[in-house]
Amino acid sequence: MKDEALSLGVDFGKCVEFHGHTCPGLAIGFRAARTLMERLGARKAPDEELVAIVETDACGADAIQVMTGCTFGKGNFLFKNYGKHAFSLVDRRQGKSVRVCFRSDVFRKDPEFSSIFQKVQKGEASAKDMEWYKQQQHERVLEILNADAESLFKIEDLAPEIPPKARIMESETCGVCGELTRVDLLRRMDGKKACVPCAEKLGFGHMVPSR
Repeated sequence: MKDEALSLGVDFGKCVEFHGHTCPGLAIGFRAARTLMERLGARKAPDEELVAIVETDACGADAIQVMTGCTFGKGNFLFKNYGKHAFSLVDRRQGKSVRVCFRSDVFRKDPEFSSIFQKVQKGEASAKDMEWYKQQQHERVLEILNADAESLFKIEDLAPEIPPKARIMESETCGVCGELTRVDLLRRMDGKKACVPCAEKLGFGHMVPSR
């Protein structure tokens, strides 16, 4: 599968290597990242020059990280649980932001595909079903990789809401479980400081964070 992905392009091959397999969702994220970066004239971010905002935790989010250099660890990869194949990129230096959202009419409604997809999800697909399904998925990947960006996405320039840069916070010990916890996420309860899981277990999940 890796060799197949590399034949489709080195950059997409890197996304496949990171994600673990080729699929339409990954291809959507790859094309989204390319579209966003081209629209902004941006290059992969070694630090926090860019901020990526993803509205799905599906496969495409991995391609966004690989292509843009925005990651959870650097604090410039933000997840909004909206369930949409929509992705935004903010360029701090230019003060610009672009959002793309995958169009609903890219793939035609196909009852046969929907039926076999359900079988695959339930683990009920036959070998013949799986072969057909994989071929359909491969064709969808090729379609996404070769289509014009405008036919794949709704593209819009946004007024940038530039989030603050990530801060390195000190940690303190939770007074209940004894585990190190970021100080701004500790909750004060009964004279102790508790991490979020401990505070929730003890019924203090909505208390004001400790300072």
